[in-house]
Amino acid sequence: MTDIIIRKQGYAGRITLNRPKALNALSYDMCLKIEAALDAWREDPSIKLVIIDAQGDKAFCAGGDIQEMYDTAKAGNYEYGRNFWRDEYRLNDKIAEYPKPYIALMQGFTMGGGVGVSCHGSHRVVCESSKIAMPECGIGLVPDVGGSLLLARAPGRVGDYLGTTAARMDAGDAIYAGFADHYIPREKWPALIADLEANGDAQAVVKAAKTAPKSHLESDRNRIDQFFTQDSHNAIIDALRSENSEENAATLKAFERNSPLSMACTIEMLKNLRNQGSGIREALSQEYRFTWRSASHGDFVEGIRAAIIDKDRNPQWKISRLGAVRDSDITEMLAPLGENELKLETSS
Repeated sequence: MTDIIIRKQGYAGRITLNRPKALNALSYDMCLKIEAALDAWREDPSIKLVIIDAQGDKAFCAGGDIQEMYDTAKAGNYEYGRNFWRDEYRLNDKIAEYPKPYIALMQGFTMGGGVGVSCHGSHRVVCESSKIAMPECGIGLVPDVGGSLLLARAPGRVGDYLGTTAARMDAGDAIYAGFADHYIPREKWPALIADLEANGDAQAVVKAAKTAPKSHLESDRNRIDQFFTQDSHNAIIDALRSENSEENAATLKAFERNSPLSMACTIEMLKNLRNQGSGIREALSQEYRFTWRSASHGDFVEGIRAAIIDKDRNPQWKISRLGAVRDSDITEMLAPLGENELKLETSS
């Protein structure tokens, strides 16, 4: 069974992730195949739009397949991971800038790398089972695959909250936060796909959309803005600790699970993107500076060990105490890479 099914059907270029037992985790090879398909369809007059979906009910794509990335980094070989991220980010950029409608159908879990191949599309569809998140701080990374840009553009400081706590969004939350556009019940998807294939008109997505569920994030927006409108992650922690509430306690508990270095860098990255009014390429470049160093200088190897390999949920972070990250630690992780800077113009 192939991990990804790529074909033309009617006016549509079809991409279907086909690893349901692995929650459709995105492998390096799958990324390259998606990119090759998009390149081929870009100038193909018979293709009017692209549809990406996935097999199974549990997940569209729960993230990147990072087993080999961990194995190589653990052995001291950092180049495999750096190459994977470089090529994956190039794909994310192509999706964000694709000249034809790119329609993503996201059921169940859509996280990490799954966000990268869906949430930069022109028509992003969620349903009653959708659960979208950027959980990278829990494994010693930062929200990447262009996710930092989506977080920076979210209302108020909702993105800072989502990026540091790894909170999951349902359909209503995803639309409110800017990770999705349309709510369409899952049972309506087969008819929608058939319409898109037959007519090649992405307006069918808009016409099929229903009223989205109410967003819990929107209801919590005032509290989030109150505590996350700070200059640094350390200042956010101090603000949350200064006022006792059940909600603040839950936020601090989420912080305690994640890498302090990753969370501090996430806040800095989002601040940079907002201040610059940046686009997808600036976001990916900044992300790559962190991920390039994440195994050699950061918490990535230990984060994967604790969450996925040993599953003891007891990571020993390089900076273990909340509020202890220094400005110099952030600067080191986000500094320009010189000749190793991310280059998106050409394929490798």
